[in-house]
Order: sequence, then structure tokens, then C-alpha cells
Amino acid sequence: MIVAACPGQGSQTPGFLAPWLELDGVSEQLASYSEAAEVDLIAHGTESDADTIRDTRIAQPLIVAASLIAAQQIEKKAGRRPDGVAGHSVGELAAVVAARGLPAADAMRLVGIRGRAMADAAAQTPTGMSAVLGGDADDVLALLSEIGLTPANYNVAGQIVAAGELPALAQLSERAPRGVRVMPLQVAGAFHTSHMTPAVETLRSAVSEVAASDPDITLWSNRDGAVVTDGQDALDRIVTQVSSPVRWDLCMESFTEAGITGFIEVAPAGALVGMAKRGLRGVPTVAVKTPEDIDAAVALLNGEAA
Repeated sequence: MIVAACPGQGSQTPGFLAPWLELDGVSEQLASYSEAAEVDLIAHGTESDADTIRDTRIAQPLIVAASLIAAQQIEKKAGRRPDGVAGHSVGELAAVVAARGLPAADAMRLVGIRGRAMADAAAQTPTGMSAVLGGDADDVLALLSEIGLTPANYNVAGQIVAAGELPALAQLSERAPRGVRVMPLQVAGAFHTSHMTPAVETLRSAVSEVAASDPDITLWSNRDGAVVTDGQDALDRIVTQVSSPVRWDLCMESFTEAGITGFIEVAPAGALVGMAKRGLRGVPTVAVKTPEDIDAAVALLNGEAA
């Protein structure tokens, strides 16, 4: 089973869309996606600096658009899709499209609304997120609870992302247990926590206007790593995920149970492949960062990888 994964916020880098615009038809696609999301994806994906694209309103549509384009280009060249798909956080919208649960235009409209709603929620209180690397999970979770932080992402063994108010995150860095490294993330809010509750109803209202289809390939959910077979259920899970933790660790456990034989992370790739190398040891991986990586993804999909 070949699994494709769509990355989440924080994976964007300045100019990362530039090489994709050299492919036929991509400029027109991005123009269409820009209109749906109400964000100038071409300008922000080629010219804007790191601080600008850190803005949630911009980052989320950029990431989903890149994932959609990369997945489409891989399918076009391979003549097939992966056997299963999952997305990390906002990447779930791209994953639903890849599973034919939602048209790309609807996903881009929803990610525009999601990004704006989450940015508005984040603006109410200065918050952020930090990756906690290493240490005993129980000790880390006990410290987070003590200082008022929430475990927002359970990514892989030895990596939990903490989220909450900035003074508490500073305290986390100061009080990190021995052997634990705390790394602030390039995001502009405490996503997947109660701080995002105001954004949930906004996204739920938008989702109510969309007609979902049932996925036609295996689709896993961040909520609990379960396979989702109902399109409406997939969208409902994406709505509630805004204010609840991402369980990518459970997704990877499900990949293993399903007999994964290859893992492809679509653009803007890197973070999920890094986790896969730790949590899916021995499984071949491909990170599709630029169009130059498409051939490696196609080879893995078609059983031709070295």
C-alpha cells in the first residue's frame, strides 16, 4: 500500500511555489485557486517573505494549493493515485480532494475561510506553538498541564507540539526536562486548542454549504487515525479538528496496520517524511518538494523505486 500525505502549516518557505509555476497549466490553476481562497497565491508563493507567509490567512491556502498541484502532477505522470491518503492539520483538506471527497475549488474556498477564522481567533490572545523533542511523554504532558499548555499535536514518539499563551511557552523553554529540546514553530497561534473555538462555528457554517462525496480511496483522519468512508463525516472531522489535537501518531499506526509499503509527502514536503523515517522504519519515502521530485514519487507509486 502506497500512502500519500499532505503537510500542515509551518511547512511553507519563501518562493516555494516558483518552480511549480514553470509547469504547463499551473499558473492558471493557481489563479483559480487564488480566487476561491481570496488570497494571491502566485504573489505570496513566489515573492513574499517568511514573515508574510507565516500569516495564517496566507499560509493555509498556500500549503493546500501546493499539495493539490503536486498530487495532480504526480497522478498525471504516474497514471494512478496512491492507495491511501491523509493530511496533517490543514492538509486534511487537500487529502479529502485527493480522495475525491471534495472538488478542489470547494477545498480552496474552505481553506480561505478556515485561515481567516483561525487568524481572527489567534488575534484575541497572543499565542503560539512549540515542538517538544525527546523526553518521557508522561513527564512532558505533566509539565504542560502544570504551566497551562495544551498538547496540540502528537506527531511521533518523542515529539509533542505544545500550544498556548506566549508566557507559558517561554516558561516551557526555561523548564524543559533534561534531554528535552523545545523548538518554537513558525505559526501564528495556538492551533488545535480551545483558543480556536471561535473558528469552529465559522468553518462549520461554511462546510454546511458544501456537498461532499464519499472517498474512493482509503482516507485516514487526524482525530483518531481511523479510516473515514463517509464524505460528510470527513468534513465534520475537519471542522472539529480546528480546536482539538492532531493525532498523527495514530495515523502512522494505522498506516502500519494497513501494510504500508511506501510513503509520499506532497509539496511543501519534508516534515512528514522526517516523522515517517522515525515512525515507519524501513518504509521507502519520497518528499516531493519541487517538480524535480515527481519522478521519484512516480517510481515509488509504480513499484519501480530502487
